[in-house]
Amino acid sequence: MAFAFPTLLLTLLLSSSHLPLSSPADEAFDVRRHLSTVTRYDVATETYDGSFSPSAIHDGCRPIHLNLVARHGTRAPTKKRIKELDRLAIRLDLLLNDAKQKAGKDSLQKIPAWLWGWQSPWKGRERGGELIVKGEEELYKLGTRVRERFPQLFDEEYHPDTFRIMATQVPRASASAVAFGMGIFAGKGSLGPGQHRSFSVISESRASDIHLRFFDTCETYKEFRTSKEPDVEKMKEPLFDQIASSLSSRYHLNFTRQDISTLWFLCKQEASLLDITNQACGLFNPSEVSLLEWTDDIEVFVLKGYGESVNYRMGVPLLQDVVHSMEQAISAEEGNLAGGTSEKARLRFAHAETVVPFTCLLGLFLEGPEFEQIQREQPLSLPPKPPQRRNWRGSSVAPFAGNNMLVLYQCPGNSSNDRLSSGVQRNKYFVHVLHNEIPIPMPGCGQRDFCQFEVFKVRLRIQI
Repeated sequence: MAFAFPTLLLTLLLSSSHLPLSSPADEAFDVRRHLSTVTRYDVATETYDGSFSPSAIHDGCRPIHLNLVARHGTRAPTKKRIKELDRLAIRLDLLLNDAKQKAGKDSLQKIPAWLWGWQSPWKGRERGGELIVKGEEELYKLGTRVRERFPQLFDEEYHPDTFRIMATQVPRASASAVAFGMGIFAGKGSLGPGQHRSFSVISESRASDIHLRFFDTCETYKEFRTSKEPDVEKMKEPLFDQIASSLSSRYHLNFTRQDISTLWFLCKQEASLLDITNQACGLFNPSEVSLLEWTDDIEVFVLKGYGESVNYRMGVPLLQDVVHSMEQAISAEEGNLAGGTSEKARLRFAHAETVVPFTCLLGLFLEGPEFEQIQREQPLSLPPKPPQRRNWRGSSVAPFAGNNMLVLYQCPGNSSNDRLSSGVQRNKYFVHVLHNEIPIPMPGCGQRDFCQFEVFKVRLRIQI
């Protein structure tokens, strides 16, 4: 299936050739809410608009199993990006020296003071990409909230077969699993003042991890991504060029499109990791930030999301594993599994490249009738450009620590049709779908967040 976007996107980008400056209404604009997948979890969850009314779950229903697919928490920039920021410091010095030689006093006064002598906060670091303290806290707090929300599931004594915790071999993912485990099992052990306990985290080899690193094991996807990445970069150029022109005029510095790309990256790192919003982010007005955010969201859409069916179809083994774990939980509940304690939770920690395709397999964040299109593996239109409203936002789909939880409930039957010939009441099983801990409508389940298990399987076309 081909996904032809360059012509359409070029038209959309060029249609925004006039970028308005800030208005008084922009004073309430918080750039931290517009950082696409670099958004912190606490900020992402604050932006929920409350427009969806969750299902009322009957008092007789009880959770019997939980599946979690989570992204790692907030992390430091990677080694490659740290070097890019070091180069930015050199580039800014050149721009400023050029301005001093060519510009008058009035022009120099328009240059933000922080640019003079700026150095990267990560200057000289040889390593990067690790989970930072904020990221540890995100996962620890997520663990404590999950335990408090589902006490019936986590009141049993820990056993690795009861609570399976899995992570990729990338340190920030396994560190996220550990932070989550410390939260969910806090007070359950005898280690230290916090009464922590040890627990196991399982990792598959990168070369064979089809559940959490399918993007590394799927050759078709790797070929697709290699072929599409240059197109994605090219599609950004018109917008970066016009923002470079706007900033050059505003600050009398000769910015290029590469400068804009790196300054936008710096903005996202400063705002998300350091809560600094008045330096790199302050160079852009809200309209420019919204458009830069949109280009990031489009990149995620094309290379990880609904832009091509291979992006999410390669995640089917993960979804099959989720469904299979529910089948096993039901068998255990019905007394069909011999011996041992049944599994209560399967907890997975990975990356945006895992969470985004999995979210797409569930059909979340679609517009209108698009669920039927993805079931036919048809291409979707690009998310609309600001200021139009769109469902697809990286800050909602996969912020740092972003997650999908699928909670399996057992509910009593409610009619004579729900009784076996022996007169024993037949149980029913439902899946409760939460994204970033918030109930979310599933198009495949009639826009409900609480879906009968058999319907859930059929509508997602999962063959077990």
